Amino acid sequence: MKKVLFVLFVALSWAGTAQNMNDYLEMSREVLSVEKKAAIAEVMVLTEKESTVFWEMYNDYNNELYKVHNERIAIIRDFAENYEMMTDEKADELWMASMKYQEDLHRLKKAWYGKFKKALPAGKVVTFFQADSKIETLVNAQLALEIPLLETE
Repeated sequence: MKKVLFVLFVALSWAGTAQNMNDYLEMSREVLSVEKKAAIAEVMVLTEKESTVFWEMYNDYNNELYKVHNERIAIIRDFAENYEMMTDEKADELWMASMKYQEDLHRLKKAWYGKFKKALPAGKVVTFFQADSKIETLVNAQLALEIPLLETE
């Protein structure tokens, strides 16, 4: 999975055409999605009935999560496009967008925690969200390595 994460974030900084970058990024996101699902499957211990409910909800959750993550990708692209000529106004705009992304992500997770908990035992829901959080932490760590700090004068 670490290899997939590396490929994903190399795509973010790849200097090809916009369409090639978008295609490559989309392919990387799909691969990451498959790897993530496999990792979640390894940690979840579900009955047959729970499995049916869980995976349907998991797919719906990830479809919504995908949309929220589009915000982060847009912020990263905007940062990269403006990095060399960053103004205080643009830096502030990007930071505010980043805070909104974090809020949207938190709101989504909170809503889906409640949905999952209505259908599955809380312990299994927590296991899922812990595993999801660990994967997200790996993604965030890779982003932290790849994205430079803004240098100001």
